[in-house]
Amino acid sequence: MPDMYELPIHLWFSITRLGGAGLTLPLAIAIALWLAIGYSGRLALGWLVIVGAAAGLVTLTKLAFLGWGVGIREWDFTGVSGHAMLSTAVYPVALFLTLLPARPRFRIAGVVLGLAAGLAVGLSRVVLSAHSPSEAVAGCIVGALAAIVFIRLAWDVKPSKLSAVPVAVSLLMLAAAMHDVRVPTQYWITHIALHLSGRDRPFIRARWKAGYQVPRPVPASPVGRSAALTFPFA
Repeated sequence: MPDMYELPIHLWFSITRLGGAGLTLPLAIAIALWLAIGYSGRLALGWLVIVGAAAGLVTLTKLAFLGWGVGIREWDFTGVSGHAMLSTAVYPVALFLTLLPARPRFRIAGVVLGLAAGLAVGLSRVVLSAHSPSEAVAGCIVGALAAIVFIRLAWDVKPSKLSAVPVAVSLLMLAAAMHDVRVPTQYWITHIALHLSGRDRPFIRARWKAGYQVPRPVPASPVGRSAALTFPFA
């Protein structure tokens, strides 16, 4: 790990942006569209259900911590990393879809490359102190399971006339266009957690690890609510 910290910080930020929802969610939708066009609507729906279930799990763990302080102190775990999960789920499937008409060994190579990209994103979250190791590992596991489940379901589909070229070009163009797009998912999740739990402020990692609890809520003005939503957390 010390050697990793010696890498240029802008490189780690570039890697971590590959897992942002502003990029990975449009890619997930594009994958579903290509599946519907080239193969079947059922396959496209299956992909959306699988990646949606994984995203739902991430959201639930984050809501549980931010609203109620549910986590594992011994592991410094406050929620599954969304960046790690999305990248590890989407990139293997994107490469698998591109290589579906190819021979199995090329498909496998694409899936392995996609998983490696997801692992790199997970590592970047730890290096940049955005997540603890346990949260990044959990994200990679959930994402990899989602990808592998879908790939197993789609492995034996009949070859399509869909060429790899338009799929690859469209996904690359989308990735280039959306690479630096920011989506405030954490803000939205925090807002929902506060609304559901009735608290004015979310649980904070440092206070939670020290054993403190966020005080019970008191009636807050709109200004106070806005301030609470911008309260720093990891």
